[in-house]
Amino acid sequence: MNEFLSASFAFPTILFSAALVVVAGFWLLVLLGAAEHDAFDGDVGSGPAAGLAGVPVAVAASLLILTGWFVSLAGAVPLRRSGLTGGAYAALACGLLIAAALAAWVVTRGLLHPLAKLFPDERAPSRQDFIGLTCTIRTGRVDTAFGQAEVAAEDGATALVQVRLAEHDLRKDPTGLTAGSTGLLYAYDEDGEFFWVAPYGSLESAA
Repeated sequence: MNEFLSASFAFPTILFSAALVVVAGFWLLVLLGAAEHDAFDGDVGSGPAAGLAGVPVAVAASLLILTGWFVSLAGAVPLRRSGLTGGAYAALACGLLIAAALAAWVVTRGLLHPLAKLFPDERAPSRQDFIGLTCTIRTGRVDTAFGQAEVAAEDGATALVQVRLAEHDLRKDPTGLTAGSTGLLYAYDEDGEFFWVAPYGSLESAA
């Protein structure tokens, strides 16, 4: 046990041991419900440039650190038994660190392909999903600068969105969209963060 602890807290294994403590703490928080397993994903995925895409960042990083720690520990034990000191020991320790990092990358990359099947890609919801859907007007009027409507997504969830009526539609029928009437969301304005809407009945007739 003393030899195990000595090797775990000696260079280079100490670097992986410290990271392993952080990883263990993170997964403990996940088990307790205080964190999500994909909390660090953001918009960068799992490091596609390093060949580690397909699983959450936390999973890939945990595999890297665990594998690196094991390889480093396995090499540190015989290195300490060798009795080397000074520059020779430092050089071999640095080489062991590089070997452990490379081995961790190779092993993790090999494990990610089967693991990726457990984490299917899920497209994030987008406001563009509402385009082409009908909505129910919830304000007394809709014009070029004002209006709200309720729209139901495919999963049944409803949302209250900002809507605007184009000038040419407003000239055709100033009272075409009032509270309770049905409209069609046909475009989204990214700058204004609202949907362009048209009277559903008029579009149906035109079609």
